[in-house]
Amino acid sequence: MEDLLFQYNPWWEDDFNLENIIIRKRYVNILKENIDNKHIIFLTGLRRVGKTTLMKIIIKNLLDKNIDKKNILYVSVDDYLLKEKNLIEIIEEYKKIHRIKFEDKIFVFFDEITFQNEYHQQLKNLYDKLSIKIFAASSSSSLLKDKKAYLTGRSITLEVKPLDFEEYKIFKNIEVKQRDKVLNDSYFRDYMREGGLPENILNPSREYLMNLVDDIIQKDIIAFRGLKNHQIMRDYYTLLMERSGKQLSINKIANILKISPDTSRRYLYYFEETFLVHLLSRWGKTNERILSSKKIYACDLGIKHLFMGERDLGSYFENYIYLKLRNNKDVYYLYEDGYEIDFFTSDHILIESKYNAVITGKQKELFDRINAKQKFVIDSVNKLYILDEI
Repeated sequence: MEDLLFQYNPWWEDDFNLENIIIRKRYVNILKENIDNKHIIFLTGLRRVGKTTLMKIIIKNLLDKNIDKKNILYVSVDDYLLKEKNLIEIIEEYKKIHRIKFEDKIFVFFDEITFQNEYHQQLKNLYDKLSIKIFAASSSSSLLKDKKAYLTGRSITLEVKPLDFEEYKIFKNIEVKQRDKVLNDSYFRDYMREGGLPENILNPSREYLMNLVDDIIQKDIIAFRGLKNHQIMRDYYTLLMERSGKQLSINKIANILKISPDTSRRYLYYFEETFLVHLLSRWGKTNERILSSKKIYACDLGIKHLFMGERDLGSYFENYIYLKLRNNKDVYYLYEDGYEIDFFTSDHILIESKYNAVITGKQKELFDRINAKQKFVIDSVNKLYILDEI
C-alpha cells in the first residue's frame, strides 16, 4: 500500500503545481470557509463535474499555507488495490509511513467514498478519535444519505454542479462587452452544444459526453444495482432526454419498454440519484406535489444535446433556467386549467421561459392572475442576469 499512497500524493516528494486549472471561486470559497472547522465536508454531484479538482485545489491551498506536506493525504478508495482495506486501516498505514503522532492534525481527502462499506461509521470513528479534517467525494446522492445518523451534526454536503453560462465564458476566455451583448445569443448556442462539464468545455467532444453517460449508466447504475438488461436502461434514458422539459408519465415509459410501473419508477430514481436527471414537482398542497406528474430536466445542456440535437431551442433555454434556479431556490412548476407556467419558487416568484418569443393567450391570463411577490418573463439570453438577482 505504501507505494500506492506515494503515487496518490506526489507532494510528499515533489513540488505540487496545478497547471491549466481554472478556479471555480464559488465552490473554492465555500471550502476555504470551512477548512478550519471540524465538520466533514462531502462533495457530491455528477461524475467529472470537478469534485476531484476542487479537492486538489484545497490541497494546494493547504500547502501554500505551509501545512506540513506529510500531514495531507489524498486517496481514491475505489482503487482495486484498496478493496480489502477499510478507511481506518488506510489511515493507520499512512500514519506509520510518516510517523505521525496521535495528536498531530491531518487533512484527509477520500475520493469515491461510497465504494467503502459502512463508511459513515468509519468516518464517525475517525472524526471522534483523531485530530482530523476530512473531505470526501461521491457521485451518488442516495449513497451519501446517512440512514443511521452516524454523522448528524458532524458533516456538511456541497453539491458541485456543471458550469453555468457565465462560468462557461470564463473557461473559454470569452469577454462580451456591453456594446456587443448581442453576441451572447450565439455563445449560448455554443454552450448549449458543449454543456457545462469542465473537461468537455476545454476540449469539446461528442465522444467524451457519450462515454460519460455510458460510464454512469454502466458503473453507477447497472453494475452497482446488479441489473441484467443493459439495453433497457439506455433506452430508458433516451426516452427521458426526449421528454426533458415536459411532464413525465412513468406509466407511458413502462408501456413503451414493456416493464412494470414499479420498475419504471425505480429506474427513474436511479437516474436521479446519479444526477443524470432532475425532477420538478408541481406547485400545490403536499399531496398534489407528491401525486402529480413531475417535469424532467437534463443535468447538463451538452448531454441533452447528445440526444436532441438542435431541435426545440426553447427547451434548452428553459432547462438552463431550471438549473440556475435550483442553485438557490425550492422551485416548482405551476399548472392550472390545462395551462402551465414554467417555474414558481417557494418564496412566490413566478417565472416563464420564452426563448425569443412572447407569452400570449390563456397562458398570459394565467400568468397575470397568479398572486406572486415578483413575476418575470425571461425571453432572451441577455435577461438571464435576472436569475442571479432573485
